[in-house]
Amino acid sequence: MEVREILKHLNLAQFQTSTLSGGSIHQVYHLRHQEESLVLKCSHASQGNPMLLAEADGLKAIAATQAIRVPAVLNQDELNGSAYLLMEYIPSTRHLDGGFGKKFGQALAALHRTTAEAFGYHSPNFIGNLPQENPWKDSWSGFYINHRLRPQWASAVESGHFGRNHQKLFEDFLISLPDRLPDEPPSLVHGDLWNGNYLSCTSGDPVLIDPAVYYGHREVDIAMSLLFGGFPESFYHGYHESWPLLDGWRHRVNVYQLYYLLVHVNLFGMGYVSSCLEILQKH
Repeated sequence: MEVREILKHLNLAQFQTSTLSGGSIHQVYHLRHQEESLVLKCSHASQGNPMLLAEADGLKAIAATQAIRVPAVLNQDELNGSAYLLMEYIPSTRHLDGGFGKKFGQALAALHRTTAEAFGYHSPNFIGNLPQENPWKDSWSGFYINHRLRPQWASAVESGHFGRNHQKLFEDFLISLPDRLPDEPPSLVHGDLWNGNYLSCTSGDPVLIDPAVYYGHREVDIAMSLLFGGFPESFYHGYHESWPLLDGWRHRVNVYQLYYLLVHVNLFGMGYVSSCLEILQKH
């Protein structure tokens, strides 16, 4: 379906459209009319509506905490087989001022203070276009092993990225985790916190986009932020000033990065296999 049909359906036919960068999974448009700007995501994929529904749900969950800004969700639905998500447009800049990182770290710590009685989420969602199951579990290590690492590993094995000779290495790694992952109350996490999923709005405040939320261990967001870089050092100072991480957190970074690297294996292929094996062999 053409984007103009969706705009007409939404009574936005008067808006002009231009393509926004970053739409590797969905088509993303900047809508403009006079002084008003909006963002429209569209998908024709079979999973398009569940994915955009999950994204809208995640944005609303973060917004409800009032800890950090996200684009306001204005509409999410499906029209003749095409899914769409209409959101607030937030003007942004990548020229970060000196205080941005600290504010961002403090805001993320505030988000993480939003808690639940168990680990998981009220519905499944996605990381990229890969499904994430989020059943409620009392054990963080059990949740992380069975509902993060195992599904991604199984997909990677099925695709031929890992062989039977790697299975024992993986299982030995999993056996060690319950004793190595500390208990903390579940935190609402962004879930996919790489440097493409935050913005600095023109006022200098941080903005989160494209969440893959659930209630997990807060160290997962920190680990993902360190995987590909792009976060100012002041971000980590601001976080630690607000809520210091538990002792030994640096030794657990690779444990949590393994999940994201397996996701990248399943999304992009063999280029990330060696990094996964390095973590498994190290531990």
